Amino acid sequence: MARTNLERQALTSSWEVTRVSPQGAVRDPDVLAREEPLEIRVNGQSIAVTMRTPGSDEELAAGFLWTERLIAEPAALVSVGHCPGKSQEERDNIVLAYVSGKFDLREAGWQRSFPASSSCGICGKTSIEAVRRAAEPIRSAMRVVPDVFHSLPDTLRAAQAAFDRTGGLHAAGLFNAAGELELLREDIGRHNAVDKVIGAALFRELLPLEDRIMLVSGRAGFEIVQKCLMASVPIVAAVGAPSSLAVELAAEAGMTLIGFLRKYSLNVYTGEERVSG
Repeated sequence: MARTNLERQALTSSWEVTRVSPQGAVRDPDVLAREEPLEIRVNGQSIAVTMRTPGSDEELAAGFLWTERLIAEPAALVSVGHCPGKSQEERDNIVLAYVSGKFDLREAGWQRSFPASSSCGICGKTSIEAVRRAAEPIRSAMRVVPDVFHSLPDTLRAAQAAFDRTGGLHAAGLFNAAGELELLREDIGRHNAVDKVIGAALFRELLPLEDRIMLVSGRAGFEIVQKCLMASVPIVAAVGAPSSLAVELAAEAGMTLIGFLRKYSLNVYTGEERVSG
């Protein structure tokens, strides 16, 4: 789970700030969460520009293609990598993906408005009905005892090295039924962090994630539930509140959605049968 020094550097940048307190004002270096645009191209076609924290860009692109149903099976992703552009900016901020067969963005069932912000991955979809039609309902028989859920936030928080330095990054963590953290990714956008985790799972041949828990820092919006549904995640938990649309989609999909997850309490909004004990 440890990140290399290069990966940690990519997640952050330095800035000098003025810190004001009752003792006066002092100039001091600070560490910021980096935010830069990433353009995703598929078979030469530019399909998205998303604001993200650099790092795990190939996983982000792969996860995005999967959760937006631009690919329907892992084998369809032939290759993904950074653009061999002339400038450093192109090499850092453009990812080229190649998929097998004919690729047509219009056949995905919805259209997005780009660029996408780091805070909202669903903005611009013309109809949420397309999301419901794109994925099968969750049928997992997974059961998890409450004590396991209560342990997850501390485990996630302890693994957030970049958050400790910046206070400005969200995290998504993939856990097994025993509460063991298998994958964690951080990003300035919640939906990007989820895409990175799902992309990493795709590369590890773990999809579908029918016996896993996805925990996200912050709230659980519709886009989080949508992306987890595309990966067949049966249990989605958040340390914050879910939105009404997220609860509605989770209920229709047969997904367990948990909010306000704390060390000693949690709210189960849908799928309470998977919270046993």
